[in-house]
Amino acid sequence: MKRSRLTPLCLLAGAVALLASAPAAPAQSGGACQLQGTASFGAGLNTTAKPFDYAFSGNLTNCQSSEAGSPTAGTVSAGELYTDPATGNQYQMPRAQGEGSCASSTTSGTAVAFWADGTRTIVAYDTTGATAAVQLEGSVVDSLALTPVDPLDPPLTLTTTRYGGYTALGALVFEASPQECASEAGVSAAGIEGTIGLGTSS
Repeated sequence: MKRSRLTPLCLLAGAVALLASAPAAPAQSGGACQLQGTASFGAGLNTTAKPFDYAFSGNLTNCQSSEAGSPTAGTVSAGELYTDPATGNQYQMPRAQGEGSCASSTTSGTAVAFWADGTRTIVAYDTTGATAAVQLEGSVVDSLALTPVDPLDPPLTLTTTRYGGYTALGALVFEASPQECASEAGVSAAGIEGTIGLGTSS
């Protein structure tokens, strides 16, 4: 089956873009990573514009930075389950929210990059996309509150430990079956890929 790139998916990828380390021009420090991952929609996207939510997860690789000692790889998540390594308790990350269809859409959300050296970056972002291209803009935030899966577990707040004060830019695309986009059920999941980054001019 022939596959094509869909804007809604790209928007999700844009979310991920926030979590990498690339310079936002004119940036004095920053870097860039390659992203490959999977995005999933709560309700399938098709040709009818409507509200939707989504989650994604992916790998950040081949990262290069102007900052010495920066990690060269990591993972990124939004709207997924997070397991606290200290307690084993599970927590729900907030799912990103969007409005639109396969043709065009806008989204906003918060994503978390978990770097290979154990540090973490939390990014709040907005995306705008059309057809196969998505533009993402965002900024690193101090913290993100998670909801415990078991209501008896204590609440948990993740904090940013790397790239505080940075801004985010991203350019990504999604690949999905055009037949799925044209169907009533719509696109439920698709791959994401592209370049993502964070940068600072300060």
